[in-house]
Amino acid sequence: MKKITIAIDGHSSCGKSTMAKDLAHEVGYVYVDTGAMYRSVTLYALRNGMFAADGTINEEELQRQLGNIQIDQKLVDGKTVTFLNGENVEHDIRTMEVSNHVSPIATLGFVREALVAQQQKMGQEGGIVMDGRDIGTVVFPHAELKVFVTASAEVRAQRRYDELKGKGMEADYDDILKNVQERDYIDSHREVSPLRQADDALLLDNSNMTIVQQKEWLLERFKEATA
Repeated sequence: MKKITIAIDGHSSCGKSTMAKDLAHEVGYVYVDTGAMYRSVTLYALRNGMFAADGTINEEELQRQLGNIQIDQKLVDGKTVTFLNGENVEHDIRTMEVSNHVSPIATLGFVREALVAQQQKMGQEGGIVMDGRDIGTVVFPHAELKVFVTASAEVRAQRRYDELKGKGMEADYDDILKNVQERDYIDSHREVSPLRQADDALLLDNSNMTIVQQKEWLLERFKEATA
């Protein structure tokens, strides 16, 4: 059976990563979390003082140091874990501090250009499930299966809140809802690779679906695409 490329795009906190990980595991494909890549660049910028007090970014310094940022994703105990320059940062990149700063980083053309090149290299042989904001429109416009996932902002904020609390991290629902809404606006209105549904992508609104239902739906679409 020919291995295809699967592109899963959608809004923040709508469960894209969970769906993509499950599908990759189910069908024996490689999973790549592109959101974690942008979060890793954001974490590096935060750690190295590249954000001013007003939230603006020292773009010149970030561009100068971009070559020093090495991002890897590896399977650890059956889970995909993100490493930044050899350090496991899976926990650190999921904090609200990173969430509040990642969208401005993701709007930078030189950052997207560098990461998109890495992503395309990862998937050139097929047999990959990749999720993000511009996978079906920019990274893999010819992917055999494209899915655009969404859910209401309130549902997504609640999921994010539950996730953080479940990990023992501090969380405030109102702050998370505001962050989700702000990220939706920034992602959809940025100049470079704005978030949008590809013309040939299947729409999945999972506001009222369980993880099991989503998994079944996606697996059925995979079988149709590889038939």
